[in-house]
Amino acid sequence: MNSNASIALSLAALGHETRLAIFRLLVRAGDEGLNVGEIGQHIDMAASTLAHHLKALVDAGLVIQERQGRQILNRVDYGAMRRTVSFLTAECCVGVTLTQEDVA
Repeated sequence: MNSNASIALSLAALGHETRLAIFRLLVRAGDEGLNVGEIGQHIDMAASTLAHHLKALVDAGLVIQERQGRQILNRVDYGAMRRTVSFLTAECCVGVTLTQEDVA
């Protein structure tokens, strides 16, 4: 998958209010992460619904899941987060000029 497609997938995953809330919660949790039960308690959501949203974040490469015994630990992939933010800000304030082709 090319870089633009990867970023688009990340942004699409974050484009859902619940997934954005989960992602922000995991960012606040830091490297320790949270298990599914802890996430559910924070956002008051059933485990089955939560699993659906976590899968979308994992598939987008934004969240890493690691089994620890009977629990699944969820952590943000900070590299993926930085790549997404960098993509959005890389050309900030560099200016835009129109070519004759753009005008036509």
